[in-house]
Amino acid sequence: MRIRSSKHSFRPAGPLSAIVVSGILVLGLAGCAAAPAPVVVTATVIVTPTPTPTPTPTPTPVDVPLIPNPPKGAAPATTPNAAATPVAPIPEGPATDLGATAGAQGSAVSNGAGALLTYKVVEGDDFFAIAQRFDIPVQQLLHMNPSVPGLGEDIYINDVINLDWTTKR
Repeated sequence: MRIRSSKHSFRPAGPLSAIVVSGILVLGLAGCAAAPAPVVVTATVIVTPTPTPTPTPTPTPVDVPLIPNPPKGAAPATTPNAAATPVAPIPEGPATDLGATAGAQGSAVSNGAGALLTYKVVEGDDFFAIAQRFDIPVQQLLHMNPSVPGLGEDIYINDVINLDWTTKR
């Protein structure tokens, strides 16, 4: 049977449509299951009392006698220093090349017998590292190189440092 309207036509649903609609309803209602029963959790709480802090004892004041300022024009009392004792000289000896290190990357020149004579400063070198590389105390290296200014702080690229302990440069 067919019912006509001015704008729409209506057809009764067939058996296939009924199956599709009922399947959608079943799937839609499947998510509406009852909520799971709540889980019961038992917790045991142990209360530990907070210890009371021990008060810090108050320091007892100590009376320090005041030393009065000396009168104007009076010289303060002085204590002379102990007598100076001579210092043992720095032991001198030949330089030994321990190998290039950070701060001493330059090259050394030696004589035919293998004794080190000079060292040429390269970028990044410092006087202390040069002394360590050649196993020479800094004071001895300064003594061997009186022309090095600023106690070794002012060395420059291409400076030549004396390593021969028998001469000065």
